[in-house]
Amino acid sequence: MIAMLTGTLARVGENDAVISVGGVGYQFQATSRCLARLGGAGAEVTVLIDTAIKDDQIVLTGFADAAVKESFLLLQTVQGVGVKAALSILSALSPDDLMLALSA
Repeated sequence: MIAMLTGTLARVGENDAVISVGGVGYQFQATSRCLARLGGAGAEVTVLIDTAIKDDQIVLTGFADAAVKESFLLLQTVQGVGVKAALSILSALSPDDLMLALSA
């Protein structure tokens, strides 16, 4: 299981990025907040990763810090909230704002 990647940022897209590690490009999806924090192509970055095996593919989801990853995993325990919904929520809310919203 892939838990973290450290390497050179090759590309940042609207919903994903590619990081080059040892000559291998790893594509991962991430929140807009995470993608904005990565910087531009060529930057040296470290990303925490959640690895999921779905049918015939391995899906990597990247996070800038542990609090966001923990919030992502917590959100997915809610019935009806999958990967895309959790990423959308965390693109709009910080982990602290999410906890306030959940307690309200």
